[in-house]
Amino acid sequence: MTDTPPDRLSTDPRSPFHDAALLERGVGVRFKGVEKTNVEEYCVSEGWVRLAAGNARDRFGNPMTVKLKGPVEPYFRSAEAGATDAG
Repeated sequence: MTDTPPDRLSTDPRSPFHDAALLERGVGVRFKGVEKTNVEEYCVSEGWVRLAAGNARDRFGNPMTVKLKGPVEPYFRSAEAGATDAG
């Protein structure tokens, strides 16, 4: 794995951009300089995030989302699982 998160990532298992291994590792998203914890999907190259809109659900039980445009900065919350300290 690399130290840079992918260009696009989704928490929805039905999405082609879903990656369970990366989500297990912990990916954080900064949107317009503010840490967001309710991000369902993001795309860095297109500059948008899809955020869960409160507790609202659609008729299939999936969270209702809002798509916002702006600068997106994904990062890994913790070091890589296989990494060890050299000291």
